[in-house]
Amino acid sequence: MSYETKEAIASDSSLQHGAAAAGVDLNARRRAALAEIDNAKFSFFHVKACAVAGVGFFTDAYDIFAINLAVGAIGYVYNMESHGGALTANQDLGLKIATPVGTLIGQVLFGYLADVVGRKRMYGLELIIIIIATLGQAVAGHAPAISIIGVLVMWRFVMGVGIGGDYPLSAVITSEFAATRIRGRMMTATFWSQGWGQLGAAIVAVVSLSAFKSSILNDPINGARHYDTVWRLILGIGAVPGAVALYFRLTLPETPRFTMDVERNIKQAATDVDAFLQTGGYVQDSTPVVQHLEAPKASWRDFCNHFGQWKHGKVLLGTAYSWFALDVAFYGLGLNTSIILNAIGYGSVTTGTKQEQRYHTLFNNAVGNIILVVAGLIPGFWAAFATIDWWGRKPIQLMGFTMLTILLCCMGFGYDKLKENAVGAFVALYCLTNFFQNFGPNTTTFVIPGEVFPTRYRSTAHGISAGSGKLGAIIAQVMAFKLKDRGGKNAWVKHILEIFALFMLTGIFSTLLLPETKGKSLEELSGEDQDNFVGAHQQVKGEQHA
Repeated sequence: MSYETKEAIASDSSLQHGAAAAGVDLNARRRAALAEIDNAKFSFFHVKACAVAGVGFFTDAYDIFAINLAVGAIGYVYNMESHGGALTANQDLGLKIATPVGTLIGQVLFGYLADVVGRKRMYGLELIIIIIATLGQAVAGHAPAISIIGVLVMWRFVMGVGIGGDYPLSAVITSEFAATRIRGRMMTATFWSQGWGQLGAAIVAVVSLSAFKSSILNDPINGARHYDTVWRLILGIGAVPGAVALYFRLTLPETPRFTMDVERNIKQAATDVDAFLQTGGYVQDSTPVVQHLEAPKASWRDFCNHFGQWKHGKVLLGTAYSWFALDVAFYGLGLNTSIILNAIGYGSVTTGTKQEQRYHTLFNNAVGNIILVVAGLIPGFWAAFATIDWWGRKPIQLMGFTMLTILLCCMGFGYDKLKENAVGAFVALYCLTNFFQNFGPNTTTFVIPGEVFPTRYRSTAHGISAGSGKLGAIIAQVMAFKLKDRGGKNAWVKHILEIFALFMLTGIFSTLLLPETKGKSLEELSGEDQDNFVGAHQQVKGEQHA
């Protein structure tokens, strides 16, 4: 702990000179403790915070992405007789949309609860939900009263609630523990784990299929049983990284900002700052007398008053709509995955026996997705990580939305000619779009909402912003399901891409509502007066307080 912070904490005698002097003293203590965090050297605790949050995002992305690799095997097993070994369109939509619906609910619910009961108390609960739901999918069964598709849809909805909770909690915990100069990179590193999660799911699919290749190809009578094992492995292994990270999430300390500004306990917060910067641990203060702050409290009226001011409301509007616009298009690229995979030689296989066709189609799908993730998604995260703390969040988001508008216009208006005469160019545009999503708004829409709101509403507002994004994802998937085959198979895909380009254009304007957060403390970004933020009163432990 710095000399200034120790001096501020030691000056308890000033409280005897009246409320005004106490308020000045507490404001000084609060600023000193916050300065400790904002100016801290990069340490093992920062690595630990990123790793613990990042493993959760790895699990989230793995579980979301794995269903795209598993649906083929599920269709082979359970629709072998009725639909030629494939899921119906409604079954496929149900499996893929259940998670975003649950995620939307989880983002808003956990975002609110983290501001009410604390980040520490909620962190880990969402991961427990994900682990249980993932294992539930892996052991789901078929019964006369309910189909396995219905059971999987239920579990994927529950899993989505847990995944949704991970967004605001991981973002806010990372931002509140981070030093100002590295906050962007810490949050990007946390979010970056999504790319590795997608890659991990594809690798597990390749390994699982390779392990059962001989059994599937040489035992056609029991082929369905082998496919049944494969898809359960692909989904079930997603619980492993979450289980590894669970202990560390449950033992992560409360953020000092929440302790000071929401629980209003400055002494415990100052102790926590010293503990986690020095040892990475957490020390509960056992002193019988606790000094509490009289700081702004969260309430529905205060929420409306705060965000009812245009200077604050426009920021929430900007973060929420930017995420909404991005996710409308982000999920649209999935429409073209089959085209891309066929173009690079990893599409459906139509030669050989039926068993060989099914196996190699699934295997090609997994390998092809590895190529696409490595070609566009991960390099985009690299670029964002390298530039976010010196170029800034807002320029990256503006550049990303601009490039996505141009690329999606090229893909949409040139769809027919590119598909017929220049498939290679379409593949290049697809990979560039994937790159600029991640070196652009896919990263910054996660980072900015974790920085620009006051502590008492930081998690709630991040949850609202993230939930807006998932609403866009749901709309995009339903719209694509209803429109893409109008006039023939995939006949409307080009128009859907054009619509997505329009949403990217609107994202440019919503980004203009946002402040640049690079190099600024969270308190400076909150837009509230920090010099006279708190007052004080003495309270004995056990006494009720508001």
